[in-house]
Amino acid sequence: MTDLRVIAGLLHNADKLVIAGHVMPDGDCVGSVRALGLALSQMGKDVTIALPDPVPEIFSFLPGVDEFVIGQEAFKGQYDFMVVLDCSVPERLGPLRDMLERPLTVVNIDHHVSSHEFAHYNYISPSHAATAEIIQDLIGCLEIEVTSEIATCLYTGIVTDTGSFQYENTTPETHRRAALLMEQGASSVWINLMINEQKPLINLLVLENALKTLNLSPCGCVAWVSVERDMLDRLNARDENTDGLIGYIRSIRGVEVAIFFHEISSGLYKVGFRSKEIVDVNRLASLFGGGGHVRAAGCVINGDLKSLQAKIVFEALKLIEETKRGIQA
Repeated sequence: MTDLRVIAGLLHNADKLVIAGHVMPDGDCVGSVRALGLALSQMGKDVTIALPDPVPEIFSFLPGVDEFVIGQEAFKGQYDFMVVLDCSVPERLGPLRDMLERPLTVVNIDHHVSSHEFAHYNYISPSHAATAEIIQDLIGCLEIEVTSEIATCLYTGIVTDTGSFQYENTTPETHRRAALLMEQGASSVWINLMINEQKPLINLLVLENALKTLNLSPCGCVAWVSVERDMLDRLNARDENTDGLIGYIRSIRGVEVAIFFHEISSGLYKVGFRSKEIVDVNRLASLFGGGGHVRAAGCVINGDLKSLQAKIVFEALKLIEETKRGIQA
């Protein structure tokens, strides 16, 4: 793994940069890309911030989100350096993946345990709760002042990837980082209000319809729901309106593994996994070509919904039993 100080040195020498995040961007992705873009702009760099998909409405409060270049528009620029953030595999770049074929220096910064080293320089640290934490360290290496705008973006990345500091990846160091960002101008109350208490009505309508598909295994340890394209189309909803849905399923008493089947195109499903206490869902996701974290992971898979549900739920139950036996041994 490349030393973060080496990456800072490379950035000092770069001229025209593009910073890219992943498809269906979340708060850590959007916040990290925007924060690094602001920091490098302070250094006088020519910076383009790019995403394969538009910024979800829920993060429209972040400073300067209208400056993101979306999809193919990013190819209009000329760059000598590319920074990929929060992206475990190049496929997650969507249409921006073709940018990797250009003659430019590529740096990959990520915190997923399943992340691949696909760039010229890679910094992958699963011990960080969010990619935003790594960017916080990188900005420190660059010796750039953390403005209130940068602090707001980084705090958003951390708070979203830790589930508002409820997930197992939250450590004492995470709280210390958050406290520092608050001292630097991030308003925790306002950010949490924007993320958790200003959701569009359509999100609740999607949740209402998704809950009609709720299933529990006979033992009550696995719960799953699905959202299909026709339902989203009928409600005139977007993919981002499913955000946070899996958390409701995970919260059911007795459920250890929650699964969300989200049809992103005809017959193509993004499957999200969340666990509560003992199961490593990264192992579960890896069985289907995906990955992520111990308590949060996912994969993208083709197939018939009922067949996929049967296959994936079977493996989830199997993994729960294996985990329990391992604990008892």
